[in-house]
Amino acid sequence: MTTVLTYEEDGLPAGLAAQVAALEAQAWPGARAGHDPALAPRVMLLVDAAGTVAASLALLHKPVRHAGRTYRAAGLSAVVTRAGLRGRGYGGRLVAAARAALAADPAVDLVLFSCDRPLVPFYEAAGFTRLPGAVLVGGTPEEPLATDAPGFDKEVLADFPGAGVDAAAFAGARIALYPGLVDRLW
Repeated sequence: MTTVLTYEEDGLPAGLAAQVAALEAQAWPGARAGHDPALAPRVMLLVDAAGTVAASLALLHKPVRHAGRTYRAAGLSAVVTRAGLRGRGYGGRLVAAARAALAADPAVDLVLFSCDRPLVPFYEAAGFTRLPGAVLVGGTPEEPLATDAPGFDKEVLADFPGAGVDAAAFAGARIALYPGLVDRLW
C-alpha cells in the first residue's frame, strides 16, 4: 500500500527530506539538493506503509510571458524512483497524481517541462502532451540554457488545465521559462 503525500519543500519532514536527498543524489550525483524558493517548490512523494519513499518529484511555479500573455505556469522537476523499485509503476503513478493535482489547481494555467527524449512515452502515459518543435529556454536572459542546446536530447511536454490557454501558441515555439540559476531547467 502506497500513499501520495505533498509538502511545501521547506515543510518536508526531516526523515522524508533525507530520503529524497539520497534518491536525488543517486540519480544525479553532484547536483545541488533542493529548489529555488522563488519557484514555490512543493514536493510530492509516493510513500509505502513503512514510510519509505518509493518515488518523488518537485512541482515548481512561476509566471511565464508568452505570445503576449502571462500564464501561471508549473512544471515537474527531479522526478525519481528508488532504484530497486523501478519498473513497478510507482513513478508513473506519482507523475499522474502530479498532473491531476496541477489540473485541479486554479492557480495553474499551464504545465511545461522538459525531459530526455526516451522518457516521452512515460510522461505521455501519465497524460502529458509532447509539444513538437517547442524549446524551453531556462536559466536567465543573461545566462540562458535552452533545451535545444548542443548535447541535449530533450523534448518539451505540457498540459493545459487553465481556461482560455491557447495550446497551439506553444507548439513549435521558443518559450522563455527563465526559472533562474538554481533550477536552470525544470
